[in-house]
Amino acid sequence: MPSPSTFSQSLRVPVRDVPEPRSTTDARLQRLLTGLAHRHGVPAAQLVVHDGGRTRSAVTGGIAATAKFPVGSITKAFTAALAMLLVADGDLDPDDPLAEHLDGLGPQVGRPTVGQVLSHTGGLPAALGAAADGGSARRYLRACRDAGLVQPPGLGFSYSNVGYVLTGYVVEAITGMSWHEAMESLLLGELGITPAFVVEPGARRRTGGHVSGHAVHAATGRARPVAQTLTPAEAAAGALALSAEDLAAFGRMVCGGAGPLPADLVDLMRRPVPGAEPFGLADAWGLGLAGYRGADADWTGHDGTADGTSCHLRIDAEHGRVVALTTNGSTGAALWTDLVAALRADGLPVGDYELPGELDRAARPAADLSGRYTNGDLEYQVDVRADGGAVLVVDGEVYPELALLRDGSFSVREPGTGRRIIGGRFLTDPATGTVSAMQAGGRVARRRRRAS
Repeated sequence: MPSPSTFSQSLRVPVRDVPEPRSTTDARLQRLLTGLAHRHGVPAAQLVVHDGGRTRSAVTGGIAATAKFPVGSITKAFTAALAMLLVADGDLDPDDPLAEHLDGLGPQVGRPTVGQVLSHTGGLPAALGAAADGGSARRYLRACRDAGLVQPPGLGFSYSNVGYVLTGYVVEAITGMSWHEAMESLLLGELGITPAFVVEPGARRRTGGHVSGHAVHAATGRARPVAQTLTPAEAAAGALALSAEDLAAFGRMVCGGAGPLPADLVDLMRRPVPGAEPFGLADAWGLGLAGYRGADADWTGHDGTADGTSCHLRIDAEHGRVVALTTNGSTGAALWTDLVAALRADGLPVGDYELPGELDRAARPAADLSGRYTNGDLEYQVDVRADGGAVLVVDGEVYPELALLRDGSFSVREPGTGRRIIGGRFLTDPATGTVSAMQAGGRVARRRRRAS
């Protein structure tokens, strides 16, 4: 189950206080990253900017430019590219149902196609906490079957780690290799990337090989090392450890540079899927890559949060531009927000997702929104009190002062900082006109009615 800290890091605040324009040089890039890392208490970070055929980089924290950071969900973009390599070989089709390649899913969970899973429109649950704890693939597949779908395949976007775990199992079923072996030999090696994984199965399991993540205290700035908690069963959804240079190499492949993936399949990964509305995460979603609006072009990429790390990749294939950031602090997402503003001011219009800025113009929610909203093992609780105040509770952590915005989204106070942030949006059933679900962090959670 996603931790409360992971949930809060997926919520975004509007970009404000854009600095005055300045020319960006290597020295300027280094000063920029050093200053932002200090401001946000991030122990170490790497930044690579590729623009106009020129690559510039900066590093803080006394680490090497080649040091590996747990990149969390950016792994999903690499798993999607690995699946597309099998499409290129004719061994897989995006329209193949999961059940065609995986036994034991049952008629319901086996329905989503590979393409729907890669675009998070397969209707699969966000996560399966208990099933992932050291379980085998067979146990995980059985838990998927028992959990069922959170909504019909193709109905809409709901971010799912489970879908990418299953994609990894599809890769294994087709290639006869483990996901780790296939990732290393078929994709990373071809991109010149030395592999590193947060967790590896069986005899391959190693310790170290990547920098430690840190929980950064918002008030004091103190950073405390934290261990990675990803389980072997979830590897295809988040096990890669990469440097910013590694992310940039992947980004250059998406731009049409050297790489093993044919251009038509790279285009398919980037192309927005109709009906995929990743509210709270991005402006659009393709087959493995998120879409972000930029001032002069559409950008693609992915964000990734592991335990105490926050990493970001943006790609403008039209102009051949790539921005890659790795950080080993839980405040890295806030660093990224400031970095985007600074790069834009310096003339690089990085595409990023921006939520409504008028967060204080909100109304108190109606009492009938109270209740439980669930997605697999993930539960959100909305509590509207008699005095009109309301809170959102995520896995026991309270987000106070829930307030409705005019577009149906809602804001809350972030517990650690007190900032007002977007918490998600309520979804209405067109047939009844009543609220039937909420979407938070891109995940759709269905409303559970009280027993009569």
